[in-house]
Amino acid sequence: MISRLETRLAPLAAFVLALACVTACKDKSPATTTTAAHGEITVAAASDLTPAFEELGRAFESATKTKVVFVFGSTGMLTRQIENGAPFDLFAAANVSYIDQLDQKGLIISDSRAVYARGRITLWMPNDTNIRLQGIADLARPEVQRIAIANPDHAPYGLAAKQALQSAGIWDRVQPKLVYGDNIRQTLQYAQTGNVEVSIVALSLSIQSNGRWTLIPEELHQPIDQGLAIMKSTKNE
Repeated sequence: MISRLETRLAPLAAFVLALACVTACKDKSPATTTTAAHGEITVAAASDLTPAFEELGRAFESATKTKVVFVFGSTGMLTRQIENGAPFDLFAAANVSYIDQLDQKGLIISDSRAVYARGRITLWMPNDTNIRLQGIADLARPEVQRIAIANPDHAPYGLAAKQALQSAGIWDRVQPKLVYGDNIRQTLQYAQTGNVEVSIVALSLSIQSNGRWTLIPEELHQPIDQGLAIMKSTKNE
C-alpha cells in the first residue's frame, strides 16, 4: 500500500537538494560561483509536481529568502522551450529520458542529473459519479463515453496511459472516446469539471484531489522514472 507520505517524500527531498545546489553548489573554479541572481531562481517542472513543489517552494523561500518562480507544463513542451533557450535554472521532468536528451545536446550540467521519483497512474473520477470501475479494462464499457489522458506525444503520463490501455487490450475500443489534455493537470481538470467521465492521471495529483481513484498496475506500462538537472545556461550555479 502506498501512503501519501511515501508518494511525496522522494520529489520533496530531491527538490530540497536540487534547489540547494542551484543556489549554493560550488564550481571547480571558485571565481565562477554565484548566488541566485536578484534573489530569484526559475524552476521548470512537470505538471504532476505542482502541489508538492508549490508547498516546498514556499518553505524554500522562507528559509533562503530566494524567490522561486515555477513554470509548470508537460515535460515535452518544457523540453522544447529549453532547447529554444528558455532561461530556466532547474528542470524537473516527468521522465528522465528528456533529461538525457538535453544532456546529449549539452544543455544541462551532467553531474547534476538525478532520478528523483517513479511515477504511477490512476483512474480518477468525481465522488458523485454513478460509474463504478474495478480496473482499467472497465473503460471499454458503454457507460464510459469520454476518457481524458495527457497527450502521449509530449506528456510522459499520457504515454504511460496509452501503454496501459494497449497492454489491457482495449486501446482500439477506447480510442474514439479519448480527449487529450495538454498536460496532466489539465487532464485531471477535464474529469473534475464533468467534461469526461474518467481521467487517467498521476498518483501525485490524485491523492491531493477531492475524488475517487484506482491505482493502475505499473506492469501495464513502462516505468515513469522522473529526472531532474540544473541547466548549463543558469547564472546561479
